Amino acid sequence: MRISDFILLNEQEKRMAVLHNGVLLAKRSDFDSVIFLFQLGSYYVETHCNSKNKEIEEYRVFDSNTLLNPYLDAIPIHNLFD
Repeated sequence: MRISDFILLNEQEKRMAVLHNGVLLAKRSDFDSVIFLFQLGSYYVETHCNSKNKEIEEYRVFDSNTLLNPYLDAIPIHNLFD
C-alpha cells in the first residue's frame, strides 16, 4: 500500500492496516498520549493513543527520516563506543 492509499483510508481501515500490515518499531510517551511508530512498506505511521481510554486519536504518516529523530534520540548509543 502506498502512502497516498493509506491517507485515503477511513479511521477503521487505517487501524486495520496498521495492526495487520505494520511493523511496530518503537514506542514513546508524550503528555497524555502513547505514540507507537509503525513501518508500512516505505513509509511510517505514528499512532497517537490516549493514555486513559487507549483509543487512537491521530494517525501521522510520513516518509522522511528526519521525523524519526524523537525515536533515535531515545536509543542509548554511548555504550556502543566503550
